[in-house]
Amino acid sequence: MSEHGTWTEPPAEDWGSVERFEPGESHGMVVRCAATAALGGFLFGYDSAVINGAVKAIGDKFNTSAGVLGFAVSSALLGAAAGAMLAGRVADRFGRLRAMQAAAVLFLISAIGTGLSPTLPILIIFRIIGGVAVGAASVIAPAYIAEIAPARIRGRLGSLQQLAIVTGIFLALLIDYVLATAAGGSENDLALGLEAWRWMFISMAIPSVLYGGLALTIPESPRYLVRLDRISEAREVLRQVLGNINLDAKITQIRETMKTQARPSWGDLRGPVLGLLPIVWVGIGLSVFQQFVGINVIFYYSSILWQAVGFSESDSLIITVITSVVNIVTTLVAIATIDKFGRKPLLLIGSVGMTITLGIMALVFGTAGTNAAGEPVLHGLQGPVALLSANLFVFSFGMSWGPVVWVLLGETFPNRIRAAALSLAAAAQWVANWIISTSFPALKNAGLGLAYGLYAFFALLSLLFVLRFVRETRGQELESMTDEVRVAAPH
Repeated sequence: MSEHGTWTEPPAEDWGSVERFEPGESHGMVVRCAATAALGGFLFGYDSAVINGAVKAIGDKFNTSAGVLGFAVSSALLGAAAGAMLAGRVADRFGRLRAMQAAAVLFLISAIGTGLSPTLPILIIFRIIGGVAVGAASVIAPAYIAEIAPARIRGRLGSLQQLAIVTGIFLALLIDYVLATAAGGSENDLALGLEAWRWMFISMAIPSVLYGGLALTIPESPRYLVRLDRISEAREVLRQVLGNINLDAKITQIRETMKTQARPSWGDLRGPVLGLLPIVWVGIGLSVFQQFVGINVIFYYSSILWQAVGFSESDSLIITVITSVVNIVTTLVAIATIDKFGRKPLLLIGSVGMTITLGIMALVFGTAGTNAAGEPVLHGLQGPVALLSANLFVFSFGMSWGPVVWVLLGETFPNRIRAAALSLAAAAQWVANWIISTSFPALKNAGLGLAYGLYAFFALLSLLFVLRFVRETRGQELESMTDEVRVAAPH
């Protein structure tokens, strides 16, 4: 991580020349370290999705307008942007483990505070606190995993982060369903005089405590220890995770590479296209399109969406759980195929699939009948078609734009601007996520056909964007491509 709050990927030289990596105890240690760090990703997904089952109850409890409700749901994203920027400095000053533990405490505070909030403004404050933890986890977990893992298994261990996120989404939605069913509805009392929707948030306290506790049992990043000249500790960590290597030579190598690493600068991103380099705009475009297709509408609002078209709360939550399972499966598909088929083909396939499925949903909702309250009502085959299209949309996204964008952001930028460009692209993604999440309740009131038509339009634009601007990076060594080539305007 840099002092600017972003993580710079450790160069291959740090771990790439391992003489021998032995399975057994060392292998178990590095997997345990990576899995513990990935719990931050799990909480990332859990915190993002747990509000799904509580949205309607929150709206009714506090009698909010659509716009205010949208802000309450998306307020965590504002905290996430701040958390991502702060996490790097905290981790550089106090260590990766202390940063993990701080994130765990914030998750715990958010879980309890949100669940017990007496007013909507207080709930929003605690959601923002949780968002800070989400942003921190989104930076710390992949950074620590990259710094602790041997080169030969870094890719597989790094994929634990994405898998943990979608698993956290699944478990949050499953718990939402279980709690709402047990209480007979999310607005009904469940235990201790608290409604079910409050317990949905409080349930996050369990993985928060687990995350913080396990972070006490793993070693600090050896790169961080070397930077602080805590050589004996760094040597012991290297011995545990890398096995039988020349530890003194490895420590010397880390020291040398850290000396040559340039600190990222925002000035390096300046270029001829609206003040930025063309390749930076490509990264921003990937991030924005990933959110503008409306994927988080599915995971933030799907329960109230299906209730709005006639499904019961219980059935709506079941549908949402099934959708989250589809998301997990498709993430595994992406992990298995990205190095075989390439990044660009997966994005193109995903864009086509999203355009078609979102277009079908726009057509179904746009032609649906309405009830006395003016809400759409699906008749006949409209319900099954909408359900199938929604899950095929998630499949199309999950095997392409979900994981592939993050891979491309790591591979597309040249070394000298990677950290700063990634920071800017990630910030654009949080902002885009916030815009879509905040605007959906108002769009829903204007018409679901309009909402999904808009997302279908952005999916079509994403297809054209990839065809015109995105380069294929599969099989290419990052160091073999000069900065001049990589920052040039894409063809």
